[in-house]
Amino acid sequence: MRYAFVGLGHRAQMYVDALLGEWSDTGEIAALCDPNRTRLRYHLDRIGREVPCFAPEEFGAVLDLADAVVVTTVDAAHARYVVAALDAGKDVVVEKPLCTTAEDCAAIAAAAERGPGRLVVTFNYRYSPRNSAVRRLVAEGAIGEVTSVHFDWALDTIHGADYFRRWHRDRANSGGLLVHKSTHHFDLVNWWIADAAASVYAQTSLRFYGAANARARGLTGRPARARDAAGLGTDPFLLDLAADPRLKSLYLDAEHEDGYLRDQDVFGEGVTIDDNMAVLVRYEGGAMLTYSLNAHAPAEGYRAVLNGTAGRLELDVVERAWTPPHAAIDPTASGKEHAAGASERLVLHRHWREPEEIVIGNGAGAHGGGDALLLDDVFRGPSHDPLCRQAGYRAGVASVMIGVSAGLSAATGAPVALTADGTRRAD
Repeated sequence: MRYAFVGLGHRAQMYVDALLGEWSDTGEIAALCDPNRTRLRYHLDRIGREVPCFAPEEFGAVLDLADAVVVTTVDAAHARYVVAALDAGKDVVVEKPLCTTAEDCAAIAAAAERGPGRLVVTFNYRYSPRNSAVRRLVAEGAIGEVTSVHFDWALDTIHGADYFRRWHRDRANSGGLLVHKSTHHFDLVNWWIADAAASVYAQTSLRFYGAANARARGLTGRPARARDAAGLGTDPFLLDLAADPRLKSLYLDAEHEDGYLRDQDVFGEGVTIDDNMAVLVRYEGGAMLTYSLNAHAPAEGYRAVLNGTAGRLELDVVERAWTPPHAAIDPTASGKEHAAGASERLVLHRHWREPEEIVIGNGAGAHGGGDALLLDDVFRGPSHDPLCRQAGYRAGVASVMIGVSAGLSAATGAPVALTADGTRRAD
């Protein structure tokens, strides 16, 4: 297989490294596409040989060299490249979210239906052993028919803050966190209970980040960005790009070409996304989801509770127990895997029985070995998998449309009705 890459920010590296390493026998890197020549050169240096490079307006030439396209651009640009690649008969691997609007969902679905290309949305959370265990237990009927799900996700002031200093802070680029981030979570619930959303209601707000909140709390005189700021090295919200060789190469050294600033102040102007979100979803089968996302927590993790007619599942995950104040200043300190205080616990409660703690078997590597399983599915193709972890365009549309509908509901104050295929009902 000849793979082309479009969008060469940090998300591309996992797939590039896969084809340079363990999965090198499955294909080769045939073309790179990005508007920034510095980022192109960064990846060429990693690849270790010259590869044809193209600007976005030359995407047609990229398709001529490829059998498959890996799309890791800004979210709002996904549909453009996905549709063009599918219409050219190419396979597509696209980072979540599939896209950011209902219109783009419809365009991708139509292209996927009319062409021979295979589309994979890389929902890596499905492959995490703890989340796979929930899917298995529900499918086995351990708690009977699922009646309700409560899902609470906390992003800390390392991870959560990062969405407010880069391109994600502009809703036009990311669709907001209910699309960019929550697509993972909505997909998990859809997959766990094997159902589709019927209606969505939401409330959202921006309470912590952004200039107005900073002024209200007396945070004045903030720098527009971290570079050369007086507080760099002491202010935990200022990201020192120069402290991380990869971030420096991809962004700090590249900003002169396109003006993209990766280290904007999280309390500056231009933040148009929310940091507190609450969503209520009713599913076609009758189950209800209550979901919350907070992006300025002091710790990071999530709690998922699934109630059923025969019992209850409780999954508690601590990914980072606390946020050291130096983490933003030194990006290398912000990794979550095996962080001090990290833990996970899955408990099955059956009616009239003692609770049973489920052993979660983790493998080597990121997300408990889940990333390796995902990459194997992407590059070698899915083997027989009773958990059905590989996601296609329908799963991508289903998760995006919950987020898009939640944003619409929050803006209008009214619930949004969905059809079984994820499109909005006319009424």
